[in-house]
Amino acid sequence: MAHRAYLALGTNLGNRLANLGRAIGLLGEFTRIESVSPIYETDPVGFAEQPLFLNQVVIVSTDLSPRELLRLAKDIEARMGREILPFRNGPRTIDVDILFFDDEELSEEDLTIPHPRLFERPFVLVPLSDLAPELEHPSLGKTVAELLTEAGRGGVRRLGREPSCLPSDRLPRPRRSAALTFGQKTFVWGSRTYVVGILNATPDSFSGDGLMSGDGCWVKRAVELGCRHVADGADMLDVGGESSRPGACPVSVEEEISRVIPVIRSLVRTVEVPISIDTCRSAVADAALEAGAHIVNDIRGFRGDLEMARVVAHHNAAAILMHNRSNRDAVKIDPALGGRYLGSSYVDLLSDVSVEISQSLEIAQQAGIAIDRIIIDPGVGFGKTVDHDLELVDRLDELGSLGLPVLIGPSRKSFIGYTLNLPADDRLEGTAAAVAIGIARGADLIRVHDVKCMARVARMSDALVRRTKKSDSSVIPS
Repeated sequence: MAHRAYLALGTNLGNRLANLGRAIGLLGEFTRIESVSPIYETDPVGFAEQPLFLNQVVIVSTDLSPRELLRLAKDIEARMGREILPFRNGPRTIDVDILFFDDEELSEEDLTIPHPRLFERPFVLVPLSDLAPELEHPSLGKTVAELLTEAGRGGVRRLGREPSCLPSDRLPRPRRSAALTFGQKTFVWGSRTYVVGILNATPDSFSGDGLMSGDGCWVKRAVELGCRHVADGADMLDVGGESSRPGACPVSVEEEISRVIPVIRSLVRTVEVPISIDTCRSAVADAALEAGAHIVNDIRGFRGDLEMARVVAHHNAAAILMHNRSNRDAVKIDPALGGRYLGSSYVDLLSDVSVEISQSLEIAQQAGIAIDRIIIDPGVGFGKTVDHDLELVDRLDELGSLGLPVLIGPSRKSFIGYTLNLPADDRLEGTAAAVAIGIARGADLIRVHDVKCMARVARMSDALVRRTKKSDSSVIPS
């Protein structure tokens, strides 16, 4: 049975923005993130001689019990390096508190629900009121909005949603003319749309293109498909060894490595385009980069595996950082259309996506990754509803404020299937439409299964939206 829990996050040590992003990413591995509040900067309470806090509230859906959720919160705090101080209200890397759990009331030695000091904490009530103003405290009989009115909003200041308003002096400035080089291949952002061909070294891809089978020839098939992708117009190949298909069973690190490394080694010897490893595990990324991959495509945006950013920095690799609020257990399966991740709630979709991508960027820069080696991906299909995905493609140009190249991956995704009522193997035209609109809205790279067709769509779209004005002398007279 799924429960709804309300969690408060607080941080005032180190890279505060990155800390919030990491905590939400770790929560998303074990719960479904339903909604995330705006971020607030707040004055310290109790122990005043410490840095200002950033505070945020997250609503999650979970099958965990209150006690199990508490253990998860404490594990996240420990993984992120929180020190247990001998006094209350001191500085911390991250603090994760359970505010509400359904309408339960618990009073145990180390777990009280609702949180016992909730009513006196504006830094919690303000972001909680953004998400659930009518939520009623079961024992006090008052709504969150009423509790906030009584407590006041003193010492709590909302940060702007735009990334440039966030508390960092290291966020990227627009770099639309920047280039990224891998060996002999240079990507000049803004000059044209680059095509990323998908290679799924799995038996269970959502679109039926998994290359593994029992005949032992899957590496050969992968290389043949990679060569075909390059011949058809792919500028990069993205190799994945674990399906992110909704409902797919996770594989071990060892299994994932055994799937992708032989493919990457063979491709490096065969093709001249850069190779990307599609993984959210640092051990897999490390092995792939050692084998010759150039880029890590992390669908968790450095907010899952805490070692991922360090591995990328160590290899001086590039990274694709994706926005993702999906949870493997939060899936809806339609017999005809396949599975899709259940969507989260957003205060404002593009603003929230921008802020959370900015948190991933902070993590990357904290690890020492150069900003010009980063590509961002808004995460079509990951923790969004069908309407969210449609809106995301249509408003893609709003991510331009981050000043970084943007990749979109709408290929054969469920939002196309649910819009057109078509299965995964019949979504070519829908993918073409999403790709064309995405390019018109500023996409720099498209990640696709059907390379030949989509490369043509990209070239035609570029001819329409990236054309330069010709001088009068170049006009052919009628």
